[in-house]
Amino acid sequence: MATPKKLTWLITGCSSGFGLSLVRIAQAGGQKVIATSRNPSRTPDLVREVESKGGRWLQLDVDDLSSGSFIDKLEKAGEQIDVLINNAGFSIFAPIETVTEHELRAQMETIYFGPLRLIRAVLPYQRQRKFGIIANFSSGAALEAQGSMGAYAGAKGGLDALSKVLAKEVASFNIRVITVLLGTFNTNMLNVYTPGKIPLPAEYKDTVAGQFMDFIGSGKLAPNGDKDKAMKAVYQLIVGDGFGVGKEQEKFLPLGADMTARMTLVQNQLTHAKEVFGEVTNGVGLDK
Repeated sequence: MATPKKLTWLITGCSSGFGLSLVRIAQAGGQKVIATSRNPSRTPDLVREVESKGGRWLQLDVDDLSSGSFIDKLEKAGEQIDVLINNAGFSIFAPIETVTEHELRAQMETIYFGPLRLIRAVLPYQRQRKFGIIANFSSGAALEAQGSMGAYAGAKGGLDALSKVLAKEVASFNIRVITVLLGTFNTNMLNVYTPGKIPLPAEYKDTVAGQFMDFIGSGKLAPNGDKDKAMKAVYQLIVGDGFGVGKEQEKFLPLGADMTARMTLVQNQLTHAKEVFGEVTNGVGLDK
């Protein structure tokens, strides 16, 4: 089924970065947008901008255990959510040894359970209408296994695996599930360095985790991606415009020059494991 010309988009995490960029691009394309953030009162100018163009800006905390009811209220009020964009997120930097359970749960709540609640809430409506698009924003960190990003990468990796399963489960209902794998971009994430609460043990100082935390904390990590160009690509893939024409079946969208190296790393790791362990991999079957 072809994608309708005008869709209603629900986008999380719109006060800055990818979310705000995508809101503007979607509105410029004539789409109906429902932007959300935890504290709309902190960005009154942005709220006015979006609403002056026919959109809505609503308060939504994806960590709220009842956040799924947000979609129910919209749908029952006549808003048909055609496109759900799960973008809201943050990252804690700490070795797995020292990251606290509270920090781990906070990452999972925002990056995994928050999107999951919204997905579960929107699916019955999209399934009944036989149309829907769900895009989950992920990260190269989930592929590369960067030291000090275990909590973040673990949460993103969990959402990635869920998305792959979900894509198979809902394909027959004409619902698309897209995983957007993002590299380093010019968003606020690189400017808001959040180390774990437990001080870094001295032994970690010269490890990959300690060195990366120092690098991130120094502010020297220069992004190589333009968030607006990335969100234009997301928009085109969803609406089937520009480069997105004919790509309605694609489930993964890697964005950022650094993603090429990261994907190659994972490919090489799996190829190496297959070459080294191929014989034993195939040699542990039941005797016939």
